[in-house]
Amino acid sequence: MNLLALHCEAQHGKSPLDSSTINQFLTTLPGWEVKGIELCKTFRFDDYYQTMAFVNALAWIAHQEDHHPDMSVHYNRAVVHFSTHDAGGLTLNDFICAAKTEALQGRT
Repeated sequence: MNLLALHCEAQHGKSPLDSSTINQFLTTLPGWEVKGIELCKTFRFDDYYQTMAFVNALAWIAHQEDHHPDMSVHYNRAVVHFSTHDAGGLTLNDFICAAKTEALQGRT
């Protein structure tokens, strides 16, 4: 499944993905890991300017997809957490946005 070609959809009333599906998607997203009910990755940069450029590009993607990560922003890194709160866990939307985030650095 080409996650980059997909767009997020409303998840109201939908169930989270099962662990088998989550593990299948994780194989396509290097460096991403599941922590509890979140999909997480730390992105590292040379300086604050590059970090902020990444954060702003990710904010644009999140706005376009209407699916927003939790982030912590530091001088040379950004920690990104996706989860679908309405579903109480991970959904396809989280993996779509993770793939699009990864593509910002040309890694998919």
